[in-house]
Amino acid sequence: MKNFKDKVAAITGAGSGIGQQLALQLAAQGCHLALSDMNEQGLAETLALLKQYPVEVSLSRVDVANKDQVYAWAEESFQRFGRINLIFNNAGVALASSVEGMTYDEMEWIFNINFWGVVYGTKAFLPYLKQSGEGHIINTSSLFGLTAQPTQSAYNATKFAVRGFTEALRQELDIEACNVSATCVHPGGIRTNIANNAKMSDSIRSLGLNPEKASRSFNKVLKTPPEDAAKVILKAVQHNQARVLIGNDAKILDLIQRIAPTRYAQAMNYLTRKKTKRK
Repeated sequence: MKNFKDKVAAITGAGSGIGQQLALQLAAQGCHLALSDMNEQGLAETLALLKQYPVEVSLSRVDVANKDQVYAWAEESFQRFGRINLIFNNAGVALASSVEGMTYDEMEWIFNINFWGVVYGTKAFLPYLKQSGEGHIINTSSLFGLTAQPTQSAYNATKFAVRGFTEALRQELDIEACNVSATCVHPGGIRTNIANNAKMSDSIRSLGLNPEKASRSFNKVLKTPPEDAAKVILKAVQHNQARVLIGNDAKILDLIQRIAPTRYAQAMNYLTRKKTKRK
């Protein structure tokens, strides 16, 4: 897919952050948009920003953890536009907790959004992408889909799962030669609301961390502007990249993990202990 003019893109989590920036940059290139989010106010703000572009836009309140809602949105989008060329499974949430202290409800919550939301979005839209004759699936994993971190066991699990799911999907699409492909996105620290909306469990106190301070620390490492992330993602689609790393932090930690796949964890533990001493 060398250009996005007159294509139709569906985007989850389009009310802010990367999702909103993807919508704006696609619209600037003449792409029509089916946008979804749980945050209706955020969707309205995105729509206001899109008024400057002569493209068609639909808005839907969709809980990506709800399979029926995702499938209904896919069908409604197809009926509205007559085709779908791209699905950006971008919505996600964060949870900081120790493995021992994490509840099953918390784990199910994050899996339902971060993993099953990607699965539902992929499977609901894939038939329409194939029918369009030119399609692409973009699934958002994370830097934490490449490296594991203390307090992030559930988040790591969802993002590693998205990575494996998407890489296998791409292989199948290549074998089918159906003119649909897939890209797995691994952002580092992107300046979005994910830290502010993250669930911080008191269980991380057992690791010497303070939940309130951990949230503030998380925000400090979110360096890359979402507009830069969106630009990198769209370029990756145009070049049909299998994997895209966003931000120097993602590139550096990915390199460290490749060089020392079993020893990089020592560095993570060191940094965690260093934060503990600053309490």
